[in-house]
Amino acid sequence: MDNDDQPVGRLLTRREMLKLLGALGATLAVGCAPRLPGATATGATATTAPTAPTTAPISPTTAATTATTTATNVPAAAVATAVPACVVRPEQTEGPYFVDTQLNRADIRADTSDGTPRPGAPLALGFLVSRIGDTCAPLPGAVVDVWHCDAEGVYSGVSDNNFGSTVGQDFLRGYQVTDAGGAATFTTIYPGWYRGRTVHIHFKIRLEENGATYEFTSQLYFDDTFTDAVYAAAPYAARPNRDTRNANDGIYRDGGNLLTLAVAPAGDGYAAVFEIGLQV
Repeated sequence: MDNDDQPVGRLLTRREMLKLLGALGATLAVGCAPRLPGATATGATATTAPTAPTTAPISPTTAATTATTTATNVPAAAVATAVPACVVRPEQTEGPYFVDTQLNRADIRADTSDGTPRPGAPLALGFLVSRIGDTCAPLPGAVVDVWHCDAEGVYSGVSDNNFGSTVGQDFLRGYQVTDAGGAATFTTIYPGWYRGRTVHIHFKIRLEENGATYEFTSQLYFDDTFTDAVYAAAPYAARPNRDTRNANDGIYRDGGNLLTLAVAPAGDGYAAVFEIGLQV
């Protein structure tokens, strides 16, 4: 899949960003993800000063009561009016922790073996996927996989010298299929950190079309100052200071500025929308 590091078309205006975040917030199930007030949306950098939410991050007990609630996709009509542009993003390494769990679910916080969600600040994460050709158009039917570590820096489904074996577990993993507007939404938590990497979320977009298979893999990042504010609260505050920030992460330096989410405080957590154009 071809890609480069330059925007194609135009970035969303602030009004379009606010409208899109409002649409995402309106369609997330109550209790499953934070309600979105008028705030920022996706972009290369955050547009407002990062602040922690006014209420405490969701507790494991509260999360357990909502883990089975499913977030819904952004309506196609809202996407069509709010998202007129494509932005090409750079591909980045898949990393060692991808597991093709084939879990079709919007709320990826819980482990399916026992229904227990991972504690952490809720994060409503939306993707808007477009096809770049002679024109820019929403791309329906694309499979969007998301996976990342928990607040302790632990991935599910793998064995690692740093945290042992989580084989057989599947927390913080799942996929959604883009709707007619090219939208897919997830309910997750703000990720933690582990040694040698800045804070990030992995994603993979796959599409089968006309007998061919396309795949795009990359990572999402967060503003360091915003992360500092999030990490001042439980459960993140119980851990020592992270050892790697964006500026000294070798993978981030390879185009990470074009993969950085603009995250907005929202209710008991946070929200962000990521727009991406694919040359397929």
